[in-house]
Amino acid sequence: MRIIKSIKQMQEVSQDLKRKGKTIGFVPTMGALHQGHFSLMRRARKENDIVIVSIFVNPLQFGPKEDFQKYPRDLKSDAGLCKKKGVDIIFYPAVKEMYVRGFRTYVRVEGLSDVLCGKFRPGHFRGVATVVTKLFNIVLADVAYFGQKDAQQAIILKRMVEDLSFPLKIRVLPTVRDKDGLAMSSRNAYLSQAKRKEAAVLYQALNVAQKLIRGGKKSSADIIRKIKRLIEKRKTVKVQYIAIVNLDSLKPEDIIKGKVLIALAVLVGKTRLIDNIVINSHD
Repeated sequence: MRIIKSIKQMQEVSQDLKRKGKTIGFVPTMGALHQGHFSLMRRARKENDIVIVSIFVNPLQFGPKEDFQKYPRDLKSDAGLCKKKGVDIIFYPAVKEMYVRGFRTYVRVEGLSDVLCGKFRPGHFRGVATVVTKLFNIVLADVAYFGQKDAQQAIILKRMVEDLSFPLKIRVLPTVRDKDGLAMSSRNAYLSQAKRKEAAVLYQALNVAQKLIRGGKKSSADIIRKIKRLIEKRKTVKVQYIAIVNLDSLKPEDIIKGKVLIALAVLVGKTRLIDNIVINSHD
């Protein structure tokens, strides 16, 4: 397994692989790897000749008061885990390599970036779309793999790939969860044992919503009210938003019909966690 830090070298290696007819599966990460990332790596390994994982904590997607400085970083541990999962190359650029002095070009997906998480994290999805565009141009992947946990991100990136005619496919794989249902996230490491226990209410709330819909409930407002009440019974958990939206447009669905995304964000103490499920009311 190789670790490449230079954009130029990464592009040259990818171009060479393409010339040899090799397919490239790509898993973009910010490190602090967990089972969610490993599920993406396993799928990439199964479906491609070469697997490339990027590890880059992207400053553009963090707000001024967010956790960029304290975000967990441990290349040695992450590299060991990647090797075990059969990764061929880690792309590990420095911030000054990705964003040269005078950098001023950004990618923004209109209409999808300012709702849900975007409402509370202004500029976040502009940072995500910009770095992923750069990574796609550097790694030259055939298929890129993302997790359903970051549903809004996946929807935005799919739209971007289609709108800008990127020659690659995006695969979105199911959220990987712990035994208690909590979605795997690098930020779970911030939680104390007690808060970790409280955070399990997120998945419980989503399951309640699913049961209500399958039981014939159609009013989004009623469902949101019920699950908000359930979450707020936990002392350390504060709801930032709960929304039931269209899967493509992310616009609110007042009356539930067909497939919808139920998404939520909460603060558990000072740690922000997100989760979601897709529900088909016709099931």
